[in-house]
Amino acid sequence: MRILMVLTSHSALGNTGKKTGFWIEEFAAPYYVLADAGAIITIASPDGGQPPVDPKSEEPDAQTPATKRFYADLNAIDKVASTIQLSKVDKENYDAVFYPGGHGPLWDLANDANSIALIEGFYNTQKPVAFVCHAPAALIKAKAENGQPLVKGKKVTGFSDTEEEAVGLTKVVPFLLEDELKELGAHYSKGADWSSHTVQDGLLITGQNPASSEAVAKLLLKTLMGKK
Repeated sequence: MRILMVLTSHSALGNTGKKTGFWIEEFAAPYYVLADAGAIITIASPDGGQPPVDPKSEEPDAQTPATKRFYADLNAIDKVASTIQLSKVDKENYDAVFYPGGHGPLWDLANDANSIALIEGFYNTQKPVAFVCHAPAALIKAKAENGQPLVKGKKVTGFSDTEEEAVGLTKVVPFLLEDELKELGAHYSKGADWSSHTVQDGLLITGQNPASSEAVAKLLLKTLMGKK
C-alpha cells in the first residue's frame, strides 16, 4: 500500500504580512494512521523541499498526541523537509493520495496544474483521493471525465464559512471554500464548528477541519482495504 501525501508550498497569508502553510495536525494524524497500518508514504509539494508550516499550528493549544509524536520522530521530520516536487510524481506508483490542509492550499494547490492533473488521474483510474480542512481547495479546478467539475453532484465537506469567520480570515483568503464548493454544484455539508465531520462519496473522501484529520485517514484506509 503506497500513499502519496501532498503538502502546500505557499507561505504568505494573503497581504497580511503573516505566514501560513500546512497545518501540522492535519499531516501528523493521517500520517501515523496510515504508517501504522503499514503504508509506504511519499510526501510531495509543488516546489519540493521543506514546505512551510502554519505557525499557528505550532502553538500549544493546537497540539495533539499525533503532533507530539511527529516532533519526536526524526525520520518523519526529515521526510517532510525533503518533499519531492509534484511535477516529478508518477501516479502509477501510488494507490491513493491524501491532501492535508492549512490555508496554503487556497493559493497554490487550488491552481497548480500538476496537482490538478494528479487528482484527475487518481480519481479517473479508480484510486481514492482524500482531503481535509482547506485541502479540498485542490479540487476546485479538477474535472471529471465528462468535463464537468469533479465535485459536481458529489457529497463533500471542507473548512466552513463559520469557521473561517471565527479565525477572522474571510476577507484575507482568495475565496471561501464552502461557497466555492457549492458554486461548483457539490452537495456540501458541515458539522458543528471544530468538531470532526467527514464525508465519503465513492472514492472522494473529505474532512471539515483539523479535528477530522484522523477520521479521514481511517476512511481512506478502509477504502483501500476494501479494494483488495
